[in-house]
This record gives sequence, C-alpha cells and structure tokens, in this order.
Amino acid sequence: MDLVNELAALLCPLPEPGSVTPEDCFPDAFEEAERERSQYADNLEAAAFATEGDPLILALEQAQAQKEEADRRIRLILAYAREFQPGRRYPLRELGQASGYTTSGTYTAYGTAEIDLVQSRIHRSPRRPAPGKTPA
Repeated sequence: MDLVNELAALLCPLPEPGSVTPEDCFPDAFEEAERERSQYADNLEAAAFATEGDPLILALEQAQAQKEEADRRIRLILAYAREFQPGRRYPLRELGQASGYTTSGTYTAYGTAEIDLVQSRIHRSPRRPAPGKTPA
C-alpha cells in the first residue's frame, strides 16, 4: 500500500469517460487531472519528509486549512453582499441557502473585522452601518 498515492487518488480523482463536455476535451481533462494528482502526491510526500509527519494527518490538516479558508471567503462575501451592495439588499434567507448558513447564521457569520477588510479591499465605505456591525 502506498499511502501518499492512494490519498492523491482519493482527493484528485480522474475524470470518467463521458463526464467531460465536449467529449473531445476528455484527453486534455484526463491529462490535467493526472498532473494535479501527481503534483498533490509530490507535495504531500515532500511535506511529510520535511516535517517527518504522517501523510494522512498532513492531508487532514491541509483539508482543514482549506475548509477554514473557504469559510473565511464566505464570510467576506456575506459582508460584501449585506453591507456594500448598493442596488440590492440580499435577503438573509437567499444568502443562507447559497452559503450553507441558516438565516440567522448568515447575519452573525461576519462582523466588524470582515466589514473592515472588505472596505480596505474595495476602497469603498459600506452603504450604511448595520445594527451591531458598525465599522471602526
């Protein structure tokens, strides 16, 4: 058993015939997926060697870091949608469905830190301060 290659196969699956549209792009998609799988395996093996860590634990830690980054991005998008969109006030229900949050969780998912970060990145002030979310 080769743990690194099996983890690469698990996390970087190859496309199945018929799964790529248009079909004549299948060879390119397959080649790209093979390249991604090989690169993942090489990176995981290098990280395990450099840290003397267990590749499976490292893969879990990497997945957790990706999950945290995705959640951070969702919070930024929610802050942008609720606080900076001038033409449309997105309903919490719609944002919750799209983000995987509950309606109330959508409102509490972001705070002043996310509002401040959005403001600094888009160089624009929020439409108006939201209750309990007044930017500094």
